[in-house]
Amino acid sequence: MKLGLCIWGVRTAWRTEDDGEFYCSDCGGDRAYHRRTGTRRLTVLNVPLLTRGPAGTVIECTACHRQFGAEVLLRPTTTRFSAMLRDAVHTIALAVLTAGGATGRAAREAAVGAVRSAGFSDCTEDQLLGLLAAIVADEGRFRRSEELGPDSFAEAVDGCGSWLSIELHEALEPLADHLLTQGRERVLLQGAHIALADGPYLPAEREVLEAIGRCLSLHTDEIDRLLTAAAATAS
Repeated sequence: MKLGLCIWGVRTAWRTEDDGEFYCSDCGGDRAYHRRTGTRRLTVLNVPLLTRGPAGTVIECTACHRQFGAEVLLRPTTTRFSAMLRDAVHTIALAVLTAGGATGRAAREAAVGAVRSAGFSDCTEDQLLGLLAAIVADEGRFRRSEELGPDSFAEAVDGCGSWLSIELHEALEPLADHLLTQGRERVLLQGAHIALADGPYLPAEREVLEAIGRCLSLHTDEIDRLLTAAAATAS
């Protein structure tokens, strides 16, 4: 029995242009990749002769060799995602403390616990308060705590508006793109638990938490429901 001979065909020649690390859905984890651009070529007896046009650009996993579209790089690696979540919780803790929670020891301890759980295992209360003092000082509103009454940080939050706006948007909005609704709710509730650790929300704390919810792309009604439920549970 004779086998048919394939005289002509089309073959894609790939050229590696870049490499890096990405999340491979087939492997289920972070893997190295090659960014490759292909060119189709007409072959005769398996010899490439004529160019038949571009074959596009693909992201090829170096482990399983599956090829993906370039949009796969928009998804953060697990390492990067963990860092984004860690930074988000750290920013939220500082924002809530800035809004008034720093005067209560329970709130400070809750903030340290949240930040440690998120990945900053060596975080201390002194470190958070040092950062807090630097933030307020940058806005020109910082005075020594012994010169102020118990509402010092609540009053100082007006002077930290630019910091809150910039940091919350930069830390939370990119993270929100990669979290389901339940995940975004949990992030908001971490801030609520810090604020409620030493009693009911202060007005400034509530405003900051609402801003956090908006940065996490949560609807206003949903933010109010979550914050109200958290307060009811804490009381």
